[in-house]
Amino acid sequence: MLHDGSEYRGRYRLSNRELKAFHRPRLEVLLEAEPDLLAIETIPSRREAEVLLDLLDEFDAPAWLSFSCADERHISDGESLRAAIEQAAAVPQVIAAGINCVAPRWVTTLLGELAGIDLPLVAYPNSGEHWDRFDQCWCGGIDEESWREEPPNWLAAGARLIGGCCRTTPETLRALAETLGNVEQR
Repeated sequence: MLHDGSEYRGRYRLSNRELKAFHRPRLEVLLEAEPDLLAIETIPSRREAEVLLDLLDEFDAPAWLSFSCADERHISDGESLRAAIEQAAAVPQVIAAGINCVAPRWVTTLLGELAGIDLPLVAYPNSGEHWDRFDQCWCGGIDEESWREEPPNWLAAGARLIGGCCRTTPETLRALAETLGNVEQR
């Protein structure tokens, strides 16, 4: 939203109070529609997650939370993914948690970091391309090999809500559905 990439790192230069004031009206509008569930996604920092978790408690709204990640173990602000998910799992309104908008090649390892957490896991990676904030463009191509080979591993690692995020296509999702449809339930 700020076009400087801060939304991908969670460095907003806002206090928790200001961050809550930013998110509150958005949640209010969404909740007016009486959804069954909110998907709160692409969270880059534990601090932002904490603010959102407070708001979920305030509104008593069910949601899943998913985090964007910097690598195979850390969310975008450098904090541990496991610690962030454990923080979310402690809030009764959170019915699932996981990762989104991450490179598909990282998903299996990231899900492995979450072993033993008592929540359904969410995984919906992006295409595998990355955003170059200096040139203002997507770089690299879709990580087709990971999209072909990895989804059964995501399921085996505990993901129960699986899909695609940025720059995935209907063809990507059709191939994902076909691949997962061919996996025997374990």
